Amino acid sequence: MNKQITRRGFIRNAAAGSAALTWLSTQTAPRALAAETAKPALLGGAPVHPGGWPSWPTWREAWEPAVLKVLRSRRWFRGSGENVGQFETAYAQLLGAKRCLATASGTTALLVSLHVMDVDAGDEVIVSPYTFIATYNAILVNKALPVFADTDPATLTMDPASIESRITDRTRAILPVHIYGMPCDMDPINAIAKKHKLAVVEDACQAWLAEYKGRKCGVLGDLGCFSFQESKHLPSGEGGAVTGDSDALLDRCQSFHNCGRAYGSFRGERSYFTRGSNYRMQHFQAAILLQQLEKLVTDTARRGEHADYLTAELKQIPGIQPARLPDRSRAVWHLYPFRYDASQFHGLSRDQFIRALGAEGIPTSSGYAEQYHDGLLDEAINSRGFKRLFSAERLKAYRESFNDLKGNRQVCATTVALTQNMLLAERGDLEHIVAAIRKIHAHSAALAKAAS
Repeated sequence: MNKQITRRGFIRNAAAGSAALTWLSTQTAPRALAAETAKPALLGGAPVHPGGWPSWPTWREAWEPAVLKVLRSRRWFRGSGENVGQFETAYAQLLGAKRCLATASGTTALLVSLHVMDVDAGDEVIVSPYTFIATYNAILVNKALPVFADTDPATLTMDPASIESRITDRTRAILPVHIYGMPCDMDPINAIAKKHKLAVVEDACQAWLAEYKGRKCGVLGDLGCFSFQESKHLPSGEGGAVTGDSDALLDRCQSFHNCGRAYGSFRGERSYFTRGSNYRMQHFQAAILLQQLEKLVTDTARRGEHADYLTAELKQIPGIQPARLPDRSRAVWHLYPFRYDASQFHGLSRDQFIRALGAEGIPTSSGYAEQYHDGLLDEAINSRGFKRLFSAERLKAYRESFNDLKGNRQVCATTVALTQNMLLAERGDLEHIVAAIRKIHAHSAALAKAAS
């Protein structure tokens, strides 16, 4: 697999395999056939996985009448119908949040939240570097600086111990990312934020129904942000949401996302008394989402059960380390990641390991790279605006700080991930994943030799 493939493209194309006997079944096969089947597919053996993987997104004809009703009503704009409000109520109840505001995307949910938490030009926001690029962009659009806390290699999420050293007199907020649906360790993050009087905005765009110590992600900070993009567990093509327990904050979010119109307790002498933009969700998107809430719950349980199976099996294989979750937490696995130690596979590189798994019918990706070296942030800090807002010394020190992200570098260099749709397959298919990794481990010396 091309290591530059996008996460969304990987999810869309993660269905591969060919008809063959599985490695586990060879115990009863003739000796010659067993020897051939046990060989890695890259060395001429038969692939472990005999078929494909569940497609994504899914659609049911039974959902269509609700969408057609919206389309035929000609009431598509949020202000002229009821579906968006109905979804907001239902999603808030599902999360245990007091309020939910539906938005046009997960990115716009982040933009709304950061604005309402008063992140402004020249501010700094402490954020995880291991995330989809939209998290960076939402900060940059506000002409603020995304300052990276390091990634904990054991959890793949923000390392709370690395936060305080990044705080300056310009720091306005902390933006933890529940990446791949794995909750961050929020208690120490919130404690640091309280100590330094900082806002906390959760990027829960991959964490629908994930739990941390009995509470859902999205209600653990001041505001939480979700995405309903096509690859997500709750998809509507595009779409997002802001959640929280503060009426005052959600009133401000409602106003800002709707062109600055007065709303609830947030109002002035005129209808348009504050800044705003158009980040509204449309009714047919809400109708699509409403149809899928029950499926989200059942799919989440199935993914969790299969992820638990994989974790129990894979941690027994030398060189394979599943991610560790905080105590009393449940992930929802937008991707199921593990870290790969090439030294336990006779030096077989991660790219070669991924290629060998793909040949066995198990598509995987390498997850996120060190995106702060890709040019986006260099473009930002070399722009006229950022040079006006920050001193040359600050921007130089900021650029050099990327080299300090040793934990994130390790995570980016060693992570391998399976997509969420694979966790919706049958149990036997999950057994194929384990069997394929065991096969590659057993033959890693030959694979490494063939690749050299």
